[in-house]
Amino acid sequence: MTYREFRLAYVPGVTPAKWAGVWAERVPDVPLTLVPVAAAEAVRSLHDGDADAGLVRLPVNREGLSVIPLYVETTVVVVPKDHLATAADEVTVADLADEEVLHPMDDTLEWAAPPGLPAFTRPDTTAEAIELVASGAGLLLVPQSLARLHHRRDLTYRPVLETPQSQVALAWPTEATTDLVEDFIGIVRGRTANSTRGRTPAPAPAPAPAKARKQPRSPAPGGSGRRGAQPGRGRKGHRPR
Repeated sequence: MTYREFRLAYVPGVTPAKWAGVWAERVPDVPLTLVPVAAAEAVRSLHDGDADAGLVRLPVNREGLSVIPLYVETTVVVVPKDHLATAADEVTVADLADEEVLHPMDDTLEWAAPPGLPAFTRPDTTAEAIELVASGAGLLLVPQSLARLHHRRDLTYRPVLETPQSQVALAWPTEATTDLVEDFIGIVRGRTANSTRGRTPAPAPAPAPAKARKQPRSPAPGGSGRRGAQPGRGRKGHRPR
């Protein structure tokens, strides 16, 4: 089967560049198209056929999907640079008990109960919550990659202990497990190009041509096979009669 492209959806904060580079080396005949999607829309884009596979944040509704967890991210609190939390290398949930904490509608962390005090509003997006932190309206807890994505000079962040963590996974519709999906699974799992579990192993090197064997020298007719033997001469010191 001939494929025109492989479409990979990815949610904010996830950086697929390394895997895309490996793909270009191993599957050069099929372009990989990166499709940015909001975290809340990632699963829908897979079911609707907008992407062949996606890098999503767990948890997601797994009905009809195959999911491979990849890695877990550190949770951080985003604060103004002059905030007291910046005096420590890391903070705890208890340290935030008296702080107003923003809880955006697209929050990717599963809280039994969000830490701190409820902020005056629930912004629709993490990007809007970042703007509110910059204005002094509260703090925000997010996966570290989102704090980096929305970096501002007037804000910083610190790791927070004992909090839920975001996990990034590869997901795709189970009924659409194509050869290209298998190829990408091998890449994200770190399989080598020669792995027997991959679909596109590198071709084995051609065997070196066999060296020609030396043919034994035929002995001189009627005499010794020794190089330089002169016909008509006997042993040393003996003259023929």
